[in-house]
Amino acid sequence: MTVKERRLVYSHPVTGAQSHLLTIERMDRNQPMQLVDALGLVQRDLRAKLMINGKSGRAAVQIPTRSIMLDDGSVQPRVALVRPMDEIRFELRQLEETNWEEVDEQCFSAAWSSEVADLPEFSVSTMHVVSGLLLPIWKLLPQDYCRVYRLETDEGERIVGRVISSEGLSRLCRNFGLDQTEVVSAEEVWQPLLGGSAVVALAGNMTLRRVRVMNDYRIELAGFTDGMRDRLRSIGLFSEMIAWKVRFFIPASNDGQAVLSRLIERHRIIDVAGRS
Repeated sequence: MTVKERRLVYSHPVTGAQSHLLTIERMDRNQPMQLVDALGLVQRDLRAKLMINGKSGRAAVQIPTRSIMLDDGSVQPRVALVRPMDEIRFELRQLEETNWEEVDEQCFSAAWSSEVADLPEFSVSTMHVVSGLLLPIWKLLPQDYCRVYRLETDEGERIVGRVISSEGLSRLCRNFGLDQTEVVSAEEVWQPLLGGSAVVALAGNMTLRRVRVMNDYRIELAGFTDGMRDRLRSIGLFSEMIAWKVRFFIPASNDGQAVLSRLIERHRIIDVAGRS
């Protein structure tokens, strides 16, 4: 762990004790699930299935997971797709609209082994921690996740503080008057956007969210004006005429994060909200 940025958020008027928002770069050794363990999931549960995404070629094991109850009292069954490094969950009806399809063990094994072999040895992520004087500002901190952690950086600095989620970070910035563009990076919101778990509000009454268009999921920019079209295209967004209306999207590819970064340089992030 390495502290990349340290921003003052509060200074006690009497004692002078301070609270800081720390941006910490964290490096973890990747420990992907091995093929034998993935196949073991199928052997232990007759309902498990071997799956491959027909579009990306990625492999996953589909297993049942906890259902959710809707407001009307009905139960919505869900499944989990266990991947080498993560797990994603779908409502069963949503899965049927994706490119995931059941395959035999030979095809699955080849895809899974290839993905594991291509993974880098380490992965780098960013986390945000509020450290220092906490009690006077406790109520101003996000209340969705209140555990206190003790960390130690590579330089030997010991840090005690609250880890702040991406959604909670936007609320913290509002409460303390911080510029969110300098705190929330494109890297941190890109994966939540792709996964459909976040909606990003930008300056100028614009929003980014995942939508389903023409049997595929895309990241759509809404709220732009006609005069912005050429500028949006110049930074990498693409447009399509759908139902007599021009709509703009960020490419859902390896270039998407770079396009998002250029977009938020011009239109700062106002809020990052969770999406149910």
